[in-house]
Amino acid sequence: MTTHLKTYFTNHRSLAIGAIFASVGFLFGNWVTWIPFVKQKYGLDDAQLGLLLLSLPLASTLTNPLSTLVINRFGMRTTTLGGLTGMALVYLLPVNVPALWMTSISLGLLGIGIAFTNVAMNTCVTAIEKQDGTFIMSTSHGMFSGGGMIGSALASVLMGFKVPPAVHVSIITLTILTIIVLARPIIMGIHEEKLKSEGGAKFAWPNRVLVGMIAISLCTNITEGTMSDWTAVYMREVVEANDFFIGWGFACYAFFMASGRFIGDALIPQYGSRKVLVTGGIIAALGILIAVFFPYTLTAILGFGLVGAGVSCGAPILYGSAARVPGMAKGAGLATMNTFSLAGFLAGPALIGLISNAVSLSFAIGIVAILALIWSLLSNKAQLY
Repeated sequence: MTTHLKTYFTNHRSLAIGAIFASVGFLFGNWVTWIPFVKQKYGLDDAQLGLLLLSLPLASTLTNPLSTLVINRFGMRTTTLGGLTGMALVYLLPVNVPALWMTSISLGLLGIGIAFTNVAMNTCVTAIEKQDGTFIMSTSHGMFSGGGMIGSALASVLMGFKVPPAVHVSIITLTILTIIVLARPIIMGIHEEKLKSEGGAKFAWPNRVLVGMIAISLCTNITEGTMSDWTAVYMREVVEANDFFIGWGFACYAFFMASGRFIGDALIPQYGSRKVLVTGGIIAALGILIAVFFPYTLTAILGFGLVGAGVSCGAPILYGSAARVPGMAKGAGLATMNTFSLAGFLAGPALIGLISNAVSLSFAIGIVAILALIWSLLSNKAQLY
């Protein structure tokens, strides 16, 4: 069960790309912990916060179809490193700028960086898998979740100690830039996949097989996006947790997601993608219901942890399957599904905000339990590779 982890962490190339995934997660985990404080800073209600958060997905979704053009022009390695560098620098802005419109623009810039980095780093993973004859997609996504857990927990501690925002985000940016410098020589050593030789990886209208994957991906990504953007707000406003624990709902979610992904490369071949997705949907629904019906610090944290375990293998399975859809140009399936996935991951939370403002945050998050059961049912019929 753990042999693949030993292989992963002793292979310089997989470890380097894993560090990139972890850095993206680390950055994201820090940002989501700031969300309730940004809400308070500008005096936003849930609907207004949801619209503010829409800045990131809108920019990311519009940019995503261009990501493969950038990869074809500059290569997956340079795009990965350049995209993450841009994200690290832009992260200095959202919390520190003095006006709401500036925060919105900075989130849009962050979304552009996410679009480029996401496709490029996943392309690097598929290249390593092909060249080394190994499976590292799930573990790499686990590194993202592990980074998110550390980022969220660290942000909670720094906030608890009242570290000034400017100092806080500067520490995060410098940490990521250091990782980029250390990982760069190894990342640049990955054999570059020549996507243009097979027509290029670009957005393509999905065929029936890909539509099935996209439907499941929308459910899993709305779940992930909701947990990312709203757990901290839920912990502060519904659970009324102490500042030290506001980020721990997401941290526990990310911990169990990382754990699931770290063992995913062993679980998926043993039990099959379908069974893992079906079971995951049921576990995620259970976790959401626990957090909603028992809104206390410990139960909410544990409930969000179950959601992380349930959704953990969704992205690795679906990204890997989309990249291997027959009859599509290399990378086209991945790029196409990623466009829709980003819409779910990043626009879903905006809808949660609107529903929360109309009814309640508990009700809005409870709806996600239904989506978890829907992806569980859809997984029984979807064709996976």
